[in-house]
Amino acid sequence: MIKGKNVVLRALEPTDVDLLYQWENDQKLWHLSNTLAPFSRFILEQYVLNSEQDIFTAKQLRLMIDKISDQKSTPIGTIDLFEFDPHNRRAGIGIFIVRNHREHGFASEALQLVIDYCFQTLQLHQVYCNISEDNEISLKLFQKQRFKIIGKKKDWLLLKNRWMDEYILQLIND
Repeated sequence: MIKGKNVVLRALEPTDVDLLYQWENDQKLWHLSNTLAPFSRFILEQYVLNSEQDIFTAKQLRLMIDKISDQKSTPIGTIDLFEFDPHNRRAGIGIFIVRNHREHGFASEALQLVIDYCFQTLQLHQVYCNISEDNEISLKLFQKQRFKIIGKKKDWLLLKNRWMDEYILQLIND
């Protein structure tokens, strides 16, 4: 577990399957992960069961974000490392917080915890993320953590019959 003041980042557990099934199959969120089809419960169960592979083998890592309150924890989202590249010492970061827990600082704390993990434990040189131009909340979140916009992919995403640009942001470990 990676503990912060208000959140804990933890490994996936079999008890998380129902929650992941709900989140992954919410069509309103599919554009965030470029998903075009629902996930079966079986596939998610297999994913959780295989999540014991370390990041060096799987090249990705998903952690649950749990809100800490009164000595109990409640899952409120996930944070992912993807396209982990140990040779070039970089990884992408994606984060999801359920709607009613947004704008309370949980995403910011979870993101800082995972950045510290990437730079201190995994010894990465850089982390990056991809954010659509209309996602102002995520842009502010990552820029607050010192991510810099390093490029814009023109007409990168087709959302609701409209082409949208996507930014790529990067944070280099000084």
